Formats: sequence, C-alpha cells, structure tokens
Amino acid sequence: MKNKSFNLKRWSIVFAPFIFWAAWEILVRLMSLPAFILPAPGQVGARFLRAISDGTLLRHTAATLLEVLAGLTAGVFFATLLGYLLAKSRLLENFLQPYLVASQAVPTVAIAPLLVIWFGPGIFSKVLICSLIVFFPVLVNTVVGLRAVPDNLRDLMRSLHAPRLQTLRLLELPAALPVLLGGLRIGATLSVIGAVVGELVGSDRGLGFLINVGRGQYDTALVFVGVFTLVVLALALYGAVILLERRLLRWQT
Repeated sequence: MKNKSFNLKRWSIVFAPFIFWAAWEILVRLMSLPAFILPAPGQVGARFLRAISDGTLLRHTAATLLEVLAGLTAGVFFATLLGYLLAKSRLLENFLQPYLVASQAVPTVAIAPLLVIWFGPGIFSKVLICSLIVFFPVLVNTVVGLRAVPDNLRDLMRSLHAPRLQTLRLLELPAALPVLLGGLRIGATLSVIGAVVGELVGSDRGLGFLINVGRGQYDTALVFVGVFTLVVLALALYGAVILLERRLLRWQT
C-alpha cells in the first residue's frame, strides 16, 4: 500500500505540468484570446528560448539569484543571532517584542519604495528588502526551537559543568535544528518575493525588472517567462533546504 501511494505521488508530480499545459492550451483556443492578454504555451516556450539564446534570461536570473542568496544569508544570520538572545532573556523579549510585531504590521511592499529611495536602486536595497522579509519567520522559529529544548537535558549539561558554548553546540542547536530548518524553508521562498518586490519598485536588472519590461511592452509572453523562472528559482531553493535538512537530521532516524 505504501509503495502504491508513493508511485501515485511520483506520477502525479510528473504529469501535473503536462495537464496544466494542456488545460492552458485548450483555454486559449476556446476563448480565442489575443497574445497580449494570454499567450499560448507555445508562444511562451518560444519567448523563453529567445530569452535564453540572447542571454537576457540568464543575466537577469543571475542578478536576482545573487540578491536572494545575499538577502537570505543576512536575514537568517541576524534573525538567528537575535532569536538566541531573545530565547535566553525574557527581559529583552518583553522590550523588543512590541517593535518586532509592529514591524510585521507594515507590509514590506509598502516600505520598499522608501528603501529604494534611501539606499538607491542598486543591489543593497534589494538585499535589505530580502533580509527584512526573511527575518521575522526565522526569528520566531529560532526562539520557539531553542525554548523547546527539554529542561532535563539542560539540567544534565549543567550538572556536567558544560560551558555555554558547548551547551549550544552539543544540545541546543541539535535539539532546535528541526524547527530552525522549518523557518529556513519559509525564508527561502520569501527571499525570492523580497528580491522581486525590490526590482519591481526600482532596478535595471533582475527578473522583476524583466517582468516590468514585458509589462510595459505588452510582451505578456516575457512576463510569463519571468514568472515561471521565479517559480523554478523558489522551488530550487526550497529543495536545497530539504536536502540540507535530510543531511543534518540523519541522526534522528
């Protein structure tokens, strides 16, 4: 039964894109929509090949990927660092919590134009937007993960007179790692959103800029190419985190 369920899941993953492609083609043909409203899958495929051949897609994808990786790294680093401090100090948590929660009440897309104005349309503003959008979910998961460490294990480390750094390395990080990696999964996909938001607001490179160009020229096929590339990029980052999770959590099995 388990093998049958696994095979069904595998075949559904394989055939889902083809079903989506066929439904899209049928919709375009039945409704006779013009290409600037909804291009046919073949037109999007041809535009994709053209963007690949002239180097446009690779150049803009590389720019977005650089922003995403830099923003994700910075956001995860500072969120984990602050999360550790908050998990250790209730006083610091009570002091910072209202500000952290209030910062999430303002959508990043609303302050993105300000960040671009203040820091310019270069890569720094995009990395900053990525970091901000990644920061909070990773921070919350870090605090929750560290506080979920069993008290009896902490008592054991104290009875062995383990220093704080050793307790962090041998107990707290391994115990909190599943929750931390769950936050990294969320952050990996959100970082793509952050980079695109920054590029849509103001940039001369990246997939968000490419989508803006396609929209301005009524090249809807190019817009689809940019969107699908972003989807692939997000899936690749999510898959990389899953592989990292399997490697780091092999001891659980």
